[in-house]
Amino acid sequence: MTHSANDRLPDIRQTQLFNAPIEKVWAAVSTAEGIAVWFMPSDFQPIVGYDFHLDAGPYGKSSCKVTEVDPPNRLSFNWGKDWYVTFELADKDGQTEFTLIHGGWAAEGATEFGEPHEVVRERMNGGWVGIVAKLGEYVRA
Repeated sequence: MTHSANDRLPDIRQTQLFNAPIEKVWAAVSTAEGIAVWFMPSDFQPIVGYDFHLDAGPYGKSSCKVTEVDPPNRLSFNWGKDWYVTFELADKDGQTEFTLIHGGWAAEGATEFGEPHEVVRERMNGGWVGIVAKLGEYVRA
């Protein structure tokens, strides 16, 4: 199978319903303190255009830039050289439907560490399951 350079792999999308009010989930996904608990340490601030770093431990620090902040419903940032991540929140009668979108995957793409996107995408698709579950535990009433 041949790929052209602009072939896109599907976004990772995960949606879960959390037993927590939207304001609590928003605080967990839009502050450095919250993000550190369920995802990874960072110097994040919810300001469009803000440059920050995610500290991925053995993978080092990844450069990121905030691209959208729409409290308490949507937050997006660019991650590394190719990826973007979006958190979407919707109030469902006092609970919160949370959707994570991780995009920017290219069939011919590779990370800064030289790993093919196809390989990393599979690993991260599985990894996000646990990360989103951890967020759910953190915000649970």
